[in-house]
Amino acid sequence: MNQLFIQYSYLQFLDFMTTIAFLMNGVREGNPLVNLALRYAPYPLGGLLAVKIGAIALGIYAWRRGRQRLLVRINIFFALVVAWNIISLIVAAAGSKAV
Repeated sequence: MNQLFIQYSYLQFLDFMTTIAFLMNGVREGNPLVNLALRYAPYPLGGLLAVKIGAIALGIYAWRRGRQRLLVRINIFFALVVAWNIISLIVAAAGSKAV
C-alpha cells in the first residue's frame, strides 16, 4: 500500500512538471479545475501548487483509509494523463519547429 502512495505522489509531481512545461510553451491546460486555479490565483504557480497539495491530501486520505483499489485506478489515470501531457508537448514543439 505504501508503494501505491509513493507512485501516486510521483505521478502528481510529473503532472505538476508537465503542466509547468505546458505553461512555458503556450499549451493550454485542459483540466477545468486547474485552469480555474491558474486564472484566479494571484500567481499561476501558486494556483497549481494549491491544486496539487489538495491532490496529495486526497491521496493521503485514500492511503490511510486503505483504499488500495482506488489508488491503483487513480495511478493508472494519472499515468495516462502524464503520457498525454508529454505527447502534447512533443507535438506542440514539433509544430512550432515545422514552420
